[in-house]
Amino acid sequence: MAASRYRRFLRLCEEWPAEDSKRQRDLGSFLRQRVAQAFREGENTPISDPEACDQMYESLVRIHTNFYKNKYPRLKDTTFTGVTVEDCRTILATDILKQMEDMKKGTWKRLREKFSAKKPEEDSK
Repeated sequence: MAASRYRRFLRLCEEWPAEDSKRQRDLGSFLRQRVAQAFREGENTPISDPEACDQMYESLVRIHTNFYKNKYPRLKDTTFTGVTVEDCRTILATDILKQMEDMKKGTWKRLREKFSAKKPEEDSK
């Protein structure tokens, strides 16, 4: 029975899209890592709680198929601030978050990093 559960999770991982804008931070990457950890022995992995495993799978399928988005459709595709889905995707992209982190740094810290021969991680130790 573990073999069929393993195959179902693998199929779900294959179907789940990977977002290039969120390198290694998207739900698809996290799901793939967790399935690899949970099924270390592949089809031969013993499952201690089959009911919880099936429940987890069904929950992930509902997320993947947009079950609740379809069940409870929204009137508008914006937030209360007026930000669209596309704007949110842009803001949450890895490159934009990196730029925002750089902007948060003070002038002194940026100058010190620019002219320092050491890496910033070594500086904080």
